Amino acid sequence: QGEQIGVSIMPSNISHQPVRLYTKATHVSFQRSNRNQSPHTSILQIEGVKCKEDTQFYLGKRVVFVYRAKNASKGKVRSIWGRVTRSHGNSGCVRAKFSNNLPPKSLGANVRVMLYPSRV
Repeated sequence: QGEQIGVSIMPSNISHQPVRLYTKATHVSFQRSNRNQSPHTSILQIEGVKCKEDTQFYLGKRVVFVYRAKNASKGKVRSIWGRVTRSHGNSGCVRAKFSNNLPPKSLGANVRVMLYPSRV
């Protein structure tokens, strides 16, 4: 008797939170040998990735380092874009190249790995 046809019943207590289109990663190191460091390639540890096989999904994905600038002439929040190039070792780290080399203050800082472009 009290049913309405064609009306979807949705709970009214659903909170609409923003959707995150990236996964978090940490800038662990620059590519290096025993004595020399190559700042043109960065090593990132992606959150939740623990083995080499898991890194295959992230190859080719865009990466961005977002930071706050002291001088607001070009904007207070700035970013450096890059791309995941290949895996690094067996522990789930990846190598990434950025348009400009990352600054030393980014070591240990968070980096965003975007979920695009999709290769699926």
